[in-house]
Amino acid sequence: MKRFLIFIAAVFTLTATLRAQTAQEIVDKMDQIMADVNPDDGMTMVMEMKMPIIGTVATHVLSLGDKMRMDIGKGKDLLITWEDAFTEWTYDAEKNQITIKNRAADATSEADENMKMFDGITAGYDVSIRKETPTEWHIRCKKNRNNKEKDDPKTMDLVVEKGTYKPLSLSAKVSMVTVTMRNLAFGTVTEKDVTFDPAAYPTAKVVDER
Repeated sequence: MKRFLIFIAAVFTLTATLRAQTAQEIVDKMDQIMADVNPDDGMTMVMEMKMPIIGTVATHVLSLGDKMRMDIGKGKDLLITWEDAFTEWTYDAEKNQITIKNRAADATSEADENMKMFDGITAGYDVSIRKETPTEWHIRCKKNRNNKEKDDPKTMDLVVEKGTYKPLSLSAKVSMVTVTMRNLAFGTVTEKDVTFDPAAYPTAKVVDER
């Protein structure tokens, strides 16, 4: 009998743990987790912009502390930009040219901005679970009547990872452009990943505008 009662208690505990969560509870938990993410741990993501006629342009972003690297396009259209607190380097593959500039003294850290991009993301939106998989929640964010911001998209699609409650992607349509942030990962960036190395471009022309 004692074993039976223990089994019942265990099942009850497990059932309570697996209680279905609402979309708002998931988002609230995500907000708590993201508030503790340290920019010094680094993050990566792919940002896609889908535009009429032009098509889809993808940017791969890596950030660590006050450093950042962005890769836009590929082949001869490739542009790579590196930034730290004081300097910006841009490599233009078509011109085989490196342009160096000073960063503005009041420029905000790209890493900090990346980490904050999900702060209050659902403010002014009603959220609901659109789909659920064994590893993800797919959440639809619908602009509510109290949201008077004209530039806010009518809907956004947010994907949150189960277990970690970290965002995996966010997609929204603004005017004629669909913007998607996907493949978010945290703590996977090294100093080498985000530091400009002139030795990697020995034949490039250097234009120093500092």
